[in-house]
Amino acid sequence: MAGPAGRLDAVLVCGGRWHDFDYARLRLLELLGEHPRVRTTVFQDYDCVAALEGADLMVTYTCDVRPSPAERAALARFVERGGRWLALHGTNSVIEPPASGGPRVFTTPRLLGEVAVVLGSQFLAHPPIEPYEVRVTRPGHPLVAGIEPFTVTDELYVCELHGELEVLLHAEYTGPCRGFDESGTAATDNAPRPVLYLNRYGLGEVCYFTLGHCRGRYDMQDLGVADTRRVDRGPWETPEFLTVLRRCVARTVLPHG
Repeated sequence: MAGPAGRLDAVLVCGGRWHDFDYARLRLLELLGEHPRVRTTVFQDYDCVAALEGADLMVTYTCDVRPSPAERAALARFVERGGRWLALHGTNSVIEPPASGGPRVFTTPRLLGEVAVVLGSQFLAHPPIEPYEVRVTRPGHPLVAGIEPFTVTDELYVCELHGELEVLLHAEYTGPCRGFDESGTAATDNAPRPVLYLNRYGLGEVCYFTLGHCRGRYDMQDLGVADTRRVDRGPWETPEFLTVLRRCVARTVLPHG
């Protein structure tokens, strides 16, 4: 579906809550900018239906950004017709913060509709942010070829999974996810946690990479934290993450080379 002279149109959706979206947006635009054929239109949410109609690829880095019914249908159509979607970190999340005066528990209502199926997962919870090991599930796949197990400091996602996923990276975790209503899922479920996977939907494909957490000093103010007094770059300072992310962007731009 490339435009004149081979131009490729990309949609970048980067926005939401509790993360440094300015930093992530800049880094993702840099990676897309390594491909001269790509022209990118940037949005903070899924009010991008018109742009999606003519797009070849989409990259999303969000947290608790909820598409409307019309936007959900447009996202599904985009992938079904052959669009390529690189979804990062909290794209699969819908998170309700604790009610004022109530227990400090976050809930994760199922409000993504068909988008959860397109993505292949929906976020449920994560344990406290700390270093953990990411293991290579399919070492022969081009996205992870030559990558050895590596340690990363990030949110380890426990998700509800949908469909036949081709898992390329995974982590192991069984235990509590303090502060989440569905913490018990991780305490009793011994299944590996997908970190990078492919999900084919219709003629298109979603590449989902759960890593990517980053947070600045002022990104938690709606939870009553005026200044965290620290800048957290998480995996963005981990060479293996950056290598795999660059490969994911390249696959999304040119899936066959």
